[in-house]
Amino acid sequence: MSSKVYFSKNITPETVLDLYKTVGKELNGTVAVKLHSGEKGNQNFLKPDFWKPIIEYVNGTVVECNTAYEGERNTTEKHRKLLSDHEWDKYFKVDLLDAEAPDLKLVIPNGKVIKENYVGKNIVNYDSMLVLSHFKGHPMGGYGGALKQLSIGIASSFGKAYIHGAGVPEKIWTANHDSFLESMADAAGSIINYFKGNIVYINVMKNMSVDCDCCAVAEDPCIADIGILASTDPVAIDQACIDLIYACSDKGKEHFLERIESRNGVHTIEAAADLGYGSLEYELIEL
Repeated sequence: MSSKVYFSKNITPETVLDLYKTVGKELNGTVAVKLHSGEKGNQNFLKPDFWKPIIEYVNGTVVECNTAYEGERNTTEKHRKLLSDHEWDKYFKVDLLDAEAPDLKLVIPNGKVIKENYVGKNIVNYDSMLVLSHFKGHPMGGYGGALKQLSIGIASSFGKAYIHGAGVPEKIWTANHDSFLESMADAAGSIINYFKGNIVYINVMKNMSVDCDCCAVAEDPCIADIGILASTDPVAIDQACIDLIYACSDKGKEHFLERIESRNGVHTIEAAADLGYGSLEYELIEL
């Protein structure tokens, strides 16, 4: 069964809100808003004012987790300072989910590679989630979108190493690559199950570099902006973004696609679909 993915070429904060309303799924209770707050020095991440209308509309709390690598977000103290430097706390309530131990362990009985996922314990304070993804490339995953936000993005610092290492944190940078990609699909599914599907996804195809917003030194965007997508299906929305890259006429797409293809990035999407977390078939509805 195909999923609906709504799309607009108009990239504005107001369009984000319009697309959310068009999806038609109201997020109830206390809403966690997962986005990428940006590493220090990164020039491409989407700033607080871009997300302001949608976050205010759902009365959400911006949630993040500490990283598992060097930088300005790998400790609670440094991460909170950077969140403030980037003015997230100026506009929104902010919750660092894994600021305090212990992590919450989510069991993944049907996982392809990992059978558990470790997330910040504060996730228990939320009833639903809005996943706001800046679609771009990624040095390891090939691309970053909704599935990466659900997996690496919501995992605690330890959980990030656990996923990257395909269940062996000590192999954070050396695990079998496809096993790492499948671990992301496993972890993403644990969040979908935790919120019982009470999640809406928005992907913004703007400032698209081959590098992630987690890179302090990132390449500038290599491809023209494409638009904004919204859906209740993380597999469909990420697949639609990939398809839009292939379909565009921008010469810079070859560089972008090389990043995705050389890392087998679509394998995460395929694995998540195989696990039943979404559909590769979708209807793209342009507004």
